[in-house]
Amino acid sequence: MSQQVLLRITGEVAKPLGLTFDDLSAVDDDYQFPDVSRLLPSRKGDAVILAGLLSLAGAKDSARYLGLHSSTDNFHASIPLAPVREKALVIYRLEGKPLATSAGGPVRFYIPDHARCHSDEIDECANVKFVDHIELTAERGLDNRPQDEEEHQRLHEGQT
Repeated sequence: MSQQVLLRITGEVAKPLGLTFDDLSAVDDDYQFPDVSRLLPSRKGDAVILAGLLSLAGAKDSARYLGLHSSTDNFHASIPLAPVREKALVIYRLEGKPLATSAGGPVRFYIPDHARCHSDEIDECANVKFVDHIELTAERGLDNRPQDEEEHQRLHEGQT
């Protein structure tokens, strides 16, 4: 199918990765999450659980933060890794095809019930569209999420 790299995983990993649609589809079934609309009806598509990707890349013990980078809109978020490692989803497929940009692709990072992470650093804006690079870091990295309510409101006007 598609051999274009959709997602790079770098940083505090044993093996940096450049994952294609086929690579994401081939992740072990234990880490596949079909039909994310079961969690949130407004979200559609199939995903891989973040822990599966971190296992493939060999996340190092020194990895404490997860950097989510979108070159499409120059958006970056850096969040603590531990609270999301086992529950965050990387949505990459919709109706059997790579997730289109119009749906937030190449991949869309989604934390079901982000409020339960009990961290001031994990908010709704940690659910990042257009992600093409995940970076594991020892310290907090690049993060240009809104810093106040007015900025946050402007960001989300008209978004779904």
